[in-house]
Amino acid sequence: MVKAKYQSVLDLGEQLGVKNGKVEESDGQLKIWGMTKTPYEKNLLWDKIKAIGGENPQDIMADITIEDSSVYARHTVSSGDTLGKIAKHYYGDPSKYQAIFEANTDKLKSPDLIYPDQELVIPNL
Repeated sequence: MVKAKYQSVLDLGEQLGVKNGKVEESDGQLKIWGMTKTPYEKNLLWDKIKAIGGENPQDIMADITIEDSSVYARHTVSSGDTLGKIAKHYYGDPSKYQAIFEANTDKLKSPDLIYPDQELVIPNL
């Protein structure tokens, strides 16, 4: 029953490619374990859990670890992306584009010149 309630969390974990995933249901509580690639992906899972179970859900226990905490995320540029648009997506603030530019000066010569298929580091702030 609880597993069905949180099925969209499990589906998201599968989409994100969570490693070492494990799910158990006992005594009305769902227990999940796994490792995301980045803190951003971990946050996505927690946001989904809270959207379903509230700010402090009692019917789920999640132990989610992070494979690479040296960066917040990695982003592959799509057509139409700008650093401001990417900053808004990850940080909620387009003005933080400069942090992304500075973390990628090995690939980028100007914050105005990014190209599809470039992989950018999204730094921890």
